[in-house]
Amino acid sequence: MPDTDKVFAGSIPKIYDEYLVPMIFAVYAEDIARRVAARSPAVLLEIAAGTGAVTRAVAAALPRGVRYLATDLNEPMLAVAAQRQANDDRITWRQADAMALPFGDAEFDVVCCQFGAMFFPNRIEAYGEVRRVLKPDGTFVFNVWDRIEENALTHEATVALEKLFPNDPPRFMVRTPHGYHDKAVIRSDLERAGFRDISIETRSEISRAPSAEDVAVALCQGTPLRSEIEARDAGKLQAATDTVVEAIRARHGSGPVEGKIQAIVIEARP
Repeated sequence: MPDTDKVFAGSIPKIYDEYLVPMIFAVYAEDIARRVAARSPAVLLEIAAGTGAVTRAVAAALPRGVRYLATDLNEPMLAVAAQRQANDDRITWRQADAMALPFGDAEFDVVCCQFGAMFFPNRIEAYGEVRRVLKPDGTFVFNVWDRIEENALTHEATVALEKLFPNDPPRFMVRTPHGYHDKAVIRSDLERAGFRDISIETRSEISRAPSAEDVAVALCQGTPLRSEIEARDAGKLQAATDTVVEAIRARHGSGPVEGKIQAIVIEARP
């Protein structure tokens, strides 16, 4: 995974939050929130919080007395999240690397993470850190995207960009967001990190966007795919966006867009 796959900076965080979160993240954030609330945590850690989609959903599902630490490697993403929830004094925002969590052993009842594990350079090491900071009876709740072919709009956008850049197609979406979906590998990684009670399920939902333009902006300009496009030709970002608009519109029409999305949801205990 190139280092650029992990960089969410510049205009990306704002576009990500405005376009991508409602399109594909919000529905799974509600699912994570239900699972976390069912554990009734007093102290909760979120890693790879991004712009706070899960943070907002979980905070709405938990009582006033909870202590909630929300972290992310990318400070620009956290800045957007903190601004969105500036009035919630239960939440502490902190820049942190999941590979080296700056917390003591057995501090948290629950650790949650939405669509972040795919970006960890060493997942076993990161899971080991999660296990270390969890209490002995704690739970790790997280999700990852399933294979790209099960996620219609992202797959259609990726195929469209292959035609624009036939000699060197951008592969960020395939390589990273949708590159960690083998359930046997996920289970093995967790077991090697010390988790024993592991449940893994596939969850399908519907992605919705107001228009093909919203889909294209979300994917081409609100993710590190933008950097990959610009690395090929700095002047082709709008052309790439327009190419995806045309592909999505050809498949879904000129009005609101819907497409299948699919994720893998995991709950693990030591």
